[in-house]
Amino acid sequence: MTQLIDQNFLQEHNTKQESALTSDYNALAEKLDRSGFNIDSILAQAKQFAVAVPSWGVGTGGTRFARFPGKGEPRNIFEKLDDCSVIQQLSQATPTVSLHIPWDKPKDPNELRQYAEQYDLRFDAMNSNTFQDQIGQEESYKFGSLAHSSKAARDQAIAHNIEVVELGEKLGSKALTVWVGDGSNFPGQQHFKNSFTHYLESIKEIYNSLPDDWNMLLEHKIFEPAFYSTVIQDWGSSYLAAKETGERCLSLVDLGHHAPNVNIEMIVSRLAQFGKLGGFHFNDSKYGDDDLDSGSINPYQLFLIFNELTDIRSQDTTYNPFYMLDQSHNVTDPIESLMYSAAEVQRAFVKSLLVDREALTNHQNTNDAMMAQATLKQAYNLDIEPILQMARLQEGGAISPVACYRASQYRQTCDKNRPADPNKTGSGIV
Repeated sequence: MTQLIDQNFLQEHNTKQESALTSDYNALAEKLDRSGFNIDSILAQAKQFAVAVPSWGVGTGGTRFARFPGKGEPRNIFEKLDDCSVIQQLSQATPTVSLHIPWDKPKDPNELRQYAEQYDLRFDAMNSNTFQDQIGQEESYKFGSLAHSSKAARDQAIAHNIEVVELGEKLGSKALTVWVGDGSNFPGQQHFKNSFTHYLESIKEIYNSLPDDWNMLLEHKIFEPAFYSTVIQDWGSSYLAAKETGERCLSLVDLGHHAPNVNIEMIVSRLAQFGKLGGFHFNDSKYGDDDLDSGSINPYQLFLIFNELTDIRSQDTTYNPFYMLDQSHNVTDPIESLMYSAAEVQRAFVKSLLVDREALTNHQNTNDAMMAQATLKQAYNLDIEPILQMARLQEGGAISPVACYRASQYRQTCDKNRPADPNKTGSGIV
């Protein structure tokens, strides 16, 4: 397997910290044992956790007004995979890549798949793009795509999604994620019922083209670019559309696509209860769809979401939703942010494994609100960093991914090998 950061350098970096990690891990093992948890069992589950990296995420994102490119940015999908391989090598939690088409449409899918395989990377859910016009397309998406009042525009959007599915088959993907910016900015601009009907007809046609072992994930968003109404604006609309479409059509939850202070963990429970929770796009937000690093603003919410997911999985061990990071890195090195975020999502997952579920159930059944929330906080307040570090070490990753990455000077090497074209951006972000 090809590795872009020298493994000897990585091992030397780990060696300096391994003794302290062993001590911290043993101390945590004793503490967890007193609460009835076996640390090695928790470690094994931590090592199995994985979240996909978005191909567009390794480039510098943009604000609503400008984009400020970083040094050594990837200029094409192959260089993006190089960066994704470094994230996986150091974090050991991101073995899959989610592509956005046509931003990252390869000329030769087999060549791209072989390129990924040298890094032991696989392709996660495919993402279609009908929220912006592409060069050469006949119909504009200015006023919508799958829900457009024009059948010609809808047919074009449907054809694009089917093309993305066909490409995904060649790459080994098993899911299509559909997000549209369709909606309206003024009262009366759009007929609510007709637009939703058009959307349902469109996704049903796409769904019918799916291979038998594929899922379709419908992503909702409360606003932007449609600020008065959005066709799929909340989890209810997403659920209705998924239910109307078919068994393998599911809802996808992006943590930034909700009104402020919405109880996302309860949405997770509701969708799962009725078999329609298909996956997540992890990020964080303060005001809206900020696309900030996961866990950077509200790590407790992230933990509460995983608390629900762990409870769901305890009842159905086969449950396996799609996980992906979906962030815009405007002021940080994207590789650092994605490694940090992967660890934060993994941290929330591990902490959720340490909730005393028997005690929590008893407190819920006896309406002991104080002790119920205290039971959750007991797990959340645990410092489980030694488990994450040990998982990375045993899987061949870095005990301290960001520090190791900086010491390797990978970004500086990219800056020399990837001369920027001032007229283009390889980030896939507008």
